[in-house]
Amino acid sequence: MAKVGLFGGSGRVGQRLVALLEEHKSLSLSAVFIKDLGDFPETDGVVVTQSVEEFLNSVDLVIDFSLPEATETLLEGVLSNGAKSLVIGTTGLSPHQQNLLVKASEKSPILYATNMSLGVAMLNQLVATASKSLREFDIEIVEMHHRHKKDAPSGTALTLAESAAKARDFNLDDVRISGRDGNIGARTKDEISVMALRGGDIVGRHTVGFYNDGEFIELNHTATSRDTFAKGALHAGEWLLNQEAGLYDIKDCLDI
Repeated sequence: MAKVGLFGGSGRVGQRLVALLEEHKSLSLSAVFIKDLGDFPETDGVVVTQSVEEFLNSVDLVIDFSLPEATETLLEGVLSNGAKSLVIGTTGLSPHQQNLLVKASEKSPILYATNMSLGVAMLNQLVATASKSLREFDIEIVEMHHRHKKDAPSGTALTLAESAAKARDFNLDDVRISGRDGNIGARTKDEISVMALRGGDIVGRHTVGFYNDGEFIELNHTATSRDTFAKGALHAGEWLLNQEAGLYDIKDCLDI
């Protein structure tokens, strides 16, 4: 059994990972890194720690669904303490944190994805195809999440926008709009809008619309359970344990 460490085990996805690992055939929970030790119950055979070094020394595979600052601490720990396989699903990383991710992947196999679900991986493929084929259509992206989500737009929505932009040979930073207010004039031809809604307990919903005169197409993905992300991360982790150092994407382990 490969030893799994959860970096931040008290979050919503972390709690589901704990439950799923109890029944997993090839992975077992070995360690949890957590900011407040009181947030995770004592469990036989599981190291619960605030020490990154102790945490990394106790595991073969790390799964991280934490916050950007915590992921930064994890990556710095990997650079200082040695290579580990890492599955990272934290969104909202800063340019510095993204650079750390790339640097750490030079010595460790790292799979980074803003969304771990098979459905969203396929949605990205469909969006790229539609964006390239429907070049005259306007692209509008709307994402919906629960009231507690801190980053906006979601990492998934930005990845979808990136897929659409690349298919048209655009730099997303040059064409992305994430807010409209007041007398701003007509929509420009090339802009790609990414809008965020927050409320209730919505797990996640992403809509990518392609709009033209007389017709439109909308591609939707709705997550109804956080098990979708947790199971995807475990699948990715099993695959990653057999890979060389490098930076991978969820599409790599799904072979799509």
